[in-house]
Formats: sequence, structure tokens, C-alpha cells
Amino acid sequence: KNHSHPSGRVKTGDHLGAKAVAGAPIAGGGVVVEVREKKGSLRAAIPTMPFPLAVICLFLNTFIPGLGTFISAFAVLCGARNELISERGVCCVFWLNVAAALIQILTAVVMVGWIMSIFWGMDMVILASEWPV
Repeated sequence: KNHSHPSGRVKTGDHLGAKAVAGAPIAGGGVVVEVREKKGSLRAAIPTMPFPLAVICLFLNTFIPGLGTFISAFAVLCGARNELISERGVCCVFWLNVAAALIQILTAVVMVGWIMSIFWGMDMVILASEWPV
């Protein structure tokens, strides 16, 4: 049974994050209909590469922030898949990855870029393991 919000809208649980399960009850009595993770343009531009290349990019990003992300930009030009390519085109996705690499390099001095770089590399490995090329 769906419970309505006082405004008349059905609670969908979109405030819960990406791990909610469709059809599962949520706090307040609503039911999760569907939950999708919203990614920013930079994060959505991370390409799905072959697993060994993704691991190399993670390794590089760990020790030289931004280098693995920069290499992943060229993987886009070499045919790496990405959900954003159909919307924006290969060149745009390439430049988004170059921009992410530059941000990581420039902010590595204050540790933000280094942490971002490592997470970027981890996302590359996760994408490669979930959807092998």
C-alpha cells in the first residue's frame, strides 16, 4: 500500500541514495519505485575500459594523481565505452576526462585531487569489472 505525502505526492524514496531496492518498504511507509544514481558530467564521463587498463590507471592515479585519468581520456578516443558518448559525443567525453585529470593534478597539492584521483581509479576498475569490454 502506498502512502501519500501531505502534498498528495507518493513517496518514492529517491532521498535514500542508489542502494534502495525497488518494491522495498521505506521509513514513513512508502515504497521505493525506482532509484537511479545521479552523476555529474565529469563522473559520468569515466570510460569503461578493459580490466587490465583500468587497473593500470588506478595504479597510476594512486601514485601520480591525474595520470591514470589522463590516459583514460585517450582510451575514449580508442573506443572505450561510456554512457555519455551517445549524448555528447566522443570529443566532449575526451575533454571532460582531460578536465578531470587537470583538476586532480592541480588540487593534489591540498590532497583533494589525490583522493579524487584514487576514487576515479577505483570507479574505473569497478566499471571494468561490471561490464567487461
